[in-house]
Amino acid sequence: MKRSFHQFQCEGEQLIGTLDNGIHNTGLLIVSGGNEIRSGAHSGMSKLAHSVSHRDFPVFRFDRRGIGESSGTNHEFLSSERDIKAAAEQFRAACPNLHKIVAFGNCDAATALALFSPSIEIQALILANPWVIENKSPEPSEPNSPGAAAIRSRYWNRIKNPQSYFDLLTGKIDLSKLFKGLIKASKKTENSNLAINLCNALAKSKGPIDILLANKDTTALAFLAAWKSNDFATLRKQSNIMLSELDSASHSFADEKSKKWLEERVLESLHSA
Repeated sequence: MKRSFHQFQCEGEQLIGTLDNGIHNTGLLIVSGGNEIRSGAHSGMSKLAHSVSHRDFPVFRFDRRGIGESSGTNHEFLSSERDIKAAAEQFRAACPNLHKIVAFGNCDAATALALFSPSIEIQALILANPWVIENKSPEPSEPNSPGAAAIRSRYWNRIKNPQSYFDLLTGKIDLSKLFKGLIKASKKTENSNLAINLCNALAKSKGPIDILLANKDTTALAFLAAWKSNDFATLRKQSNIMLSELDSASHSFADEKSKKWLEERVLESLHSA
């Protein structure tokens, strides 16, 4: 395996990317989530790229504008369309034999890929724990509530655990926080505008889409609630969309079991693209 570093332009700013070489004509484009640099949380994306390239698939990662080594201003994931497009073009320029790009993103990177891939030459998507939560609170102290459905799922998992009853009786559970959580869980919520936009974008996609969920993660729970709603009913029937769940709370697939599961799913998508 050979790893190389690349500079390329996006609207007058210089972006930095990393290419792990491979001989296959299908490659993996990794889009980092949140404000993470291209190596990912605890170097998770760098390690994933290393493993995938050892299977002879080329892998390209990059820092979007205002992140890591790239210049410019960070305007968050909803403004990343041109960054992703520039990275895909650089990937193809660096690998002239590349015929297909499979793009992978976790959290808001997954949502960005779903929203923007129709305008980018990407043949398949791997979307991990897509972000559908919108912050409707003007108070900075109350950022990004996971939503009532996700909270209900979390409480249901706690109720099924006998240890929770012991913790309640011995005072280890804060009754005030428990009461506030139950109030939130009892509220009926509608899907966010972001969730609806994500649904509409996926409905227009024709290529293979693999949705990967760590089903105890708060972000994944919020997506699952949307996925099971009436708004997503037609989407659930689309033959090009496959949803897989891992019994894990690891949002970034950090533990060994989760990392192995993610790598296996990514390689399956690359082989079938």
